[in-house]
Amino acid sequence: MGRMKRHDVCVRGAGIVGRSLALSLARLGLRVALVADAAAPARADVRAYALNAASVALLRELKVWDALPAHAATAVHGMHVEGDTSGVLEFSAWQQQVAELAWITDAALLEQALDSAVRYAPHVSVVPAPVDATLTAVCEGKASAGREGLGVVFERHDYGHRAIAARLTTPVSHRNVARQWFRSPDVLALLPFDAPVPDHGYALVWSLPEARAQELLALDVPAFEAALNEATRGDAGALALAGERASWPLMQARAHAWSGPGWVLLGDAAHVVHPLAGQGLNLGLADVVALTQVISSRETWRPVGDPRLLRRYERVRDLPTRAMGQLTDGLLHLFAGSQAPLRELRNRGMGLVNQLPPLKRWLTARALDF
Repeated sequence: MGRMKRHDVCVRGAGIVGRSLALSLARLGLRVALVADAAAPARADVRAYALNAASVALLRELKVWDALPAHAATAVHGMHVEGDTSGVLEFSAWQQQVAELAWITDAALLEQALDSAVRYAPHVSVVPAPVDATLTAVCEGKASAGREGLGVVFERHDYGHRAIAARLTTPVSHRNVARQWFRSPDVLALLPFDAPVPDHGYALVWSLPEARAQELLALDVPAFEAALNEATRGDAGALALAGERASWPLMQARAHAWSGPGWVLLGDAAHVVHPLAGQGLNLGLADVVALTQVISSRETWRPVGDPRLLRRYERVRDLPTRAMGQLTDGLLHLFAGSQAPLRELRNRGMGLVNQLPPLKRWLTARALDF
């Protein structure tokens, strides 16, 4: 008989998906090793995530959500989406009969809450390097070294666009309404956020062609704010930067295989989508839920690294991730064209959807449940 492994699961990657997976599997009584780089330098993090109801439910189950400070998460009660001419879409939590459409959550504070939970989890050991385990779960993100070491092909399509993120303040109340502009060739989102000023803050995610993004990043603060306020036409008040700007290149990507004997991929290590729908982290946390359920319901004789077991996880997650990738890619290309007939078609389409409550409810349900 082979020597019993000290750990059931080794989780590579200590981001939000990796820590959530470690906590979730530990709740099943599995012995989990979480690989965390203790030497990683501290840095300011301006990212904010739009979390759907399913993601919040997972974090609440892990005793993380309710441990967040009050200013770390802001409810979205409404959404205002504009096209590049007359197209408008309006969503409200009241019309959809839900408490909120989403929660805008501070990335750094969420990671801190997860880190605290991990330190007190009895079945999780934080280790500086990968260890031998029955199952290795790779949650290292799109640049995953673990995935590369497994020889998995990661097919990627670079959009030639870059996202700019920042925290903003405004003298006008955000009223818990998210705003988004779909135009050729950029997509701009203002997500209501109660830090640094309650009721008067936004998290910015602005996706633009690479050259234009670099031009904006090179501007000083007053010039950048002027460009931002011109782009939003003052609809959200006079927006001002509340800190540094961050940026990253945008892509769509998918691993050719998500699992094999003794290994599995989750989150951005398996799939990457355009951030215009704000669903990237939600997809990763849904991976955590699916893998935990598959492992929890396995036959008592089947080890957690069994390839047939891990294929069940792949089958569960294949369609939702493909659908979201196709949706975000399709929307991006729909609004990237500058031809007048295409602009008219897409803006009329937005107006039509806005007048069909059943279709709006269906779209909202898909976003809340992914």
